[in-house]
Amino acid sequence: VEKPVRHFRSLRDLEPDDLRALIEHALRLKSGSEAVGRPLEGRTLAMIFRKRSTRTRVSFAAGISQLGGVGIGLSDEESHLGRGEALADTARVLSRYVDGILIRTFAQTEIEELAHHGSVPVINGLTDLLHPCQLLADLLTLREEFGPELEELRIAWIGDGNNMANSWLNAATMLGFELRLAVPEGYDPDPDILAGARAGGSVLLTRDPEEAADGAHAVCTDTWASMGKEAEAKERLQSFAGFQVAPETMEIARPDAIFLHCLPAHRGEEVAEEVIDGPRSRVFDEAENRLHAQKALLIRLLK
Repeated sequence: VEKPVRHFRSLRDLEPDDLRALIEHALRLKSGSEAVGRPLEGRTLAMIFRKRSTRTRVSFAAGISQLGGVGIGLSDEESHLGRGEALADTARVLSRYVDGILIRTFAQTEIEELAHHGSVPVINGLTDLLHPCQLLADLLTLREEFGPELEELRIAWIGDGNNMANSWLNAATMLGFELRLAVPEGYDPDPDILAGARAGGSVLLTRDPEEAADGAHAVCTDTWASMGKEAEAKERLQSFAGFQVAPETMEIARPDAIFLHCLPAHRGEEVAEEVIDGPRSRVFDEAENRLHAQKALLIRLLK
């Protein structure tokens, strides 16, 4: 019997077996092999966006609608959060209206505060620390490409030690695959998450993108200046010179290796146009998989 999950603040809110089960459920939802119906009929999800969003906003809104529920989008400009209302008060109020709260924001502490003061499940749609919903989609993409034995994979992360790198570290710890991160000096992942992953899994941190890509099943990257880091963009372009995922990078990986990017992408910076638009790229399958993975998550949390 699967354990009930209260919140999805991080991948670590799931047990490893539950994470695997969720990915398999998402695969069945995508293939249509499982009759879905409208399991979230009458359920409502409040969706708070303190950062810009395309994929998270649309995939969650479409997903809950397809499951029979309703999503209500809120930005700072459209709610009293923009006028300084306490998150604790927002959590208490929304919990009396809706069945779940999604938030895409800056500080991980905001997720924790909503979860602490609210009485409905809280979903992390992205913070500066973690992006667990994207990892669900990425793991689903790997499952489609390489089969269920995810622990046998070698994954390369090349670029910033950002929320995506931190989430890959959590996934590696939980599922047991090998993770190699190539990150410039000064841009390492969160030290606590890195230490935990090194203690519990097969993790290599290197300054050499070729070492990370060697023999990898998937080569992954993200923009070099994430939201909130735009002012550092010029400096980061210099720091990340040599960390572009180029055709030569993919040649070092396995012959069947795929390329992943959570999007939006800056072609010609973190990834060469020939790679992201080439035959090894799975970025649009990966983007679609946000929908299917999150539908499985919504069923798990809100049904």
